[in-house]
Amino acid sequence: MKLSDYVIDFIVKQDVSHIFEFVGGAIVHLLDSTYERNDIQCVSVHHEQSGAFAAEAYARINGKLGVAMATSGPGALNMLTGIGSCYFDSVPCLFITGQVNTYEYKFDSPVRQIGFQETDIVSVATPLTKYAELIVDAEKIRYHLEKAVYMAQSGRPGPVLLDIPMNIQRAQIEPDKLESFFESKEYKQIEKQQEITEKLDEIFTIIGEAKRPVILVGGGVRIANATEELLEFIDKTGFPVVTSLMGLDAIPHDHSAFVGMIGSYGNRYSNLTLANCDLLLVLGSRLDTRQTGTRPDTFARGAKKIQIDIDEIELNYKIKLDVAVHYDVKEFLILANDKLRKFKKKDISSWHERIHLYKDKYPTESKIIEANNIDPNAFMKVLSQHSKEGDIICLDVGQHQMWAAQSFRLKKNQRMLNSGGMGSMGFALPAAIGAVKANPEVNGIVIAGDGGIQINIQELDLIATQNLPIKIVVLNNGCLGMVRQFQDLYFKSRRQSTVVGYNCPDLIKIAEAYGIASYEITSLDLAEKTIAKAFSDNRPAFINVRLELATVVNPKLVVNRPIEDMSPHLERDELKDIMLIELVEEINVP
Repeated sequence: MKLSDYVIDFIVKQDVSHIFEFVGGAIVHLLDSTYERNDIQCVSVHHEQSGAFAAEAYARINGKLGVAMATSGPGALNMLTGIGSCYFDSVPCLFITGQVNTYEYKFDSPVRQIGFQETDIVSVATPLTKYAELIVDAEKIRYHLEKAVYMAQSGRPGPVLLDIPMNIQRAQIEPDKLESFFESKEYKQIEKQQEITEKLDEIFTIIGEAKRPVILVGGGVRIANATEELLEFIDKTGFPVVTSLMGLDAIPHDHSAFVGMIGSYGNRYSNLTLANCDLLLVLGSRLDTRQTGTRPDTFARGAKKIQIDIDEIELNYKIKLDVAVHYDVKEFLILANDKLRKFKKKDISSWHERIHLYKDKYPTESKIIEANNIDPNAFMKVLSQHSKEGDIICLDVGQHQMWAAQSFRLKKNQRMLNSGGMGSMGFALPAAIGAVKANPEVNGIVIAGDGGIQINIQELDLIATQNLPIKIVVLNNGCLGMVRQFQDLYFKSRRQSTVVGYNCPDLIKIAEAYGIASYEITSLDLAEKTIAKAFSDNRPAFINVRLELATVVNPKLVVNRPIEDMSPHLERDELKDIMLIELVEEINVP
């Protein structure tokens, strides 16, 4: 059979029914192999970066694999941001690029290029992938496909890339005679996980002694498909839960244990909860700077810290741990829940009362709102009330992302997709496309800023022409607000390129030009009625929410402060009064 047909057969067998692509001459053989099939569909985006982001979201929702394709040269290079996003956020995706014929490829020749659009994408992508390979032998296609998908899905998941020259794509092969990766020595030598029996006993000793425990849930819980096991663990222990940005959708926000998001843009009450705990159990989170702040030595300083992570390198990398467990978080929770059958739930009611005090005393919404100004945190609560169970919320990157992370109340079975480690503007719109392709029974909700929506705005065409059930909500403050807030704080409001030199066109007119029903909200009073109308059916809708240019994200952690000491800063005596552990010495902020 033709090799390109074999590749498509293989993809279908991975329970993948959509390939996100932008056509180019070097992948025509592969795309042609999908043409007369009814078990797989090509989703033709308008930019390869969009295809990569869509594949990432597809993989997050189907829980198995996403696939994107691009032509050689510029097409392949345009996917790199999406590939990197999958790498940093541990998402299993297979990226396939076309390449010039092997007889046109330069290999070790000192010339820069021989074939048209020839680019060594494997060398470029290797630092951002778990596995990248140029296929030069058609008889090795099964081996490389099997290895690539195995690598993408095993251990800490991530992206893989196969670069397939055109003459290899059109080669004739004998499928039954192809070498299998799973029968190779390489597969049999792959390292297995450590045993954790003794560590489990140590962990439960610490749990038994804790009076103020907290579970920090990271994106690894979702990646490991361990949300049910997490909820069982919470119900059996009664421990309160804070999350990272990537862990927000691991638990419904109406659950009695849910406290909120921690970190640089976390809820103040969530940061206070973590800062005052005496046990921190970290599940599937790498404890990056956005969580710990710039003073990691002060992070959960009064607590014994236990971290479970599939990636051994992340353990003890930044935060000194009392117990480090290199293990799959789902498997850990299964073992822990079994052990909890003999565990007597402790009375930590006084700790829960303290947490409720923090939440009551320090709400995230502004207490004073000027006339006609929209408090974005209050808006997020209204927006979340109009969402439905199962909806997939896709956040872009910027101030709106933090307002949503702080205040959008996730319902049962809702997902919230973020570009976490890469933090790429332009993520949300194509991510929503991938998400609803993976689950067409639900709505996608895009929450973006006026800056981020412009980066992949061309995908409004695909949403409109395919009538996808995606609602697009743009919080429009007429600037690049996250960096503008940074400039106001550290650069004496010199707003170069965030306000000076930046512009946003009339987004309503653009959405209407694509044929998408559009709405504008200029006050919180109008939000309820407008959102209800826009969300009343399953057709695409665009909502432009007008904010003041100077709207800020609060609270916010500034440089050289521990996470409990957020801006706007509390008076020192007040902070001391609400803390259960000693304050740390103040350091001047540059």
